[in-house]
Amino acid sequence: MRRSRVIDEEAALDFIRDGMTISIGGHLNSAHPMLLIRGIIRRGLKDLTIITSAQGGPEIGFLIAAGCVKKLITSGVHAEGMAGIDPCFRFALQRGDIEIWEADEGIVYAMLRAAAQGLPFLPWHGGVGTSIPEVNPFLKEFDDPISGKPLLAVPAIAPDLAILHAATSDMYGNVQHVHGWGDRAHYRAAKETIVQVEKVISNEDVRRDPSKTSIIGADAIVRAPFGAHPMASPEYYLEDQPFIKTYVSCANAAYKKDDMSELTAFIDEYFVQPQDHFEYLEKIGVSRLFSLHEF
Repeated sequence: MRRSRVIDEEAALDFIRDGMTISIGGHLNSAHPMLLIRGIIRRGLKDLTIITSAQGGPEIGFLIAAGCVKKLITSGVHAEGMAGIDPCFRFALQRGDIEIWEADEGIVYAMLRAAAQGLPFLPWHGGVGTSIPEVNPFLKEFDDPISGKPLLAVPAIAPDLAILHAATSDMYGNVQHVHGWGDRAHYRAAKETIVQVEKVISNEDVRRDPSKTSIIGADAIVRAPFGAHPMASPEYYLEDQPFIKTYVSCANAAYKKDDMSELTAFIDEYFVQPQDHFEYLEKIGVSRLFSLHEF
């Protein structure tokens, strides 16, 4: 018999342990799994390898600021529209605080596809003729045996866990995204997947239009209204620009002045002190949350 895969926040966080490789979904102006990101920071998890397919957003900067990240596999990290390069990401690289697996977006997707297909690597033409293979020794150039043209061999890296945010799911883990095309690559490559959703819907609603189903049978579902805040959740709410601007200001000040107190206080107030998602939402406030809502 089918079983419900809906679990609470703490049970979902029990999936995550120090030293794991975590694949994080979401992209610019789209949904990021912030409920789970805050839980990782609150629990003080360390030595994580983080994968983002498209450029990561401020959630990566939050994790770096909290000291959770050991290695990052990404094409870059922004702060939504508030900064082209996330300041915590930039300064951590400049100071050598984290290891970077250099790639462009296509290379990361090739890596995830190789893992999903159970292959040791996949060939990719992007990055040939650039310095990426020079700074990333795990990318190997070779000649295509058919055409003789140069290609890159991109190794498979299978995440231990993918964490995603989507619009809806039924209780059996059949997930429906809005603009979540990239998240499917994380799901296919990962050994297990947790999806936090704005609302849980009936299986009858899923079956009514199965073409909307983007992920079939996620391992765990967490009900998380406003769970992507301060980032956007398409067709639900917009990004909280003042929140992200405050973070960017604190991060820039911390590294430029070599004084982490303001940034540490920001992370503590919003990521450590709230003991669960609903305490966090209470801190943000109903008026502020609904001012972001896409009515």
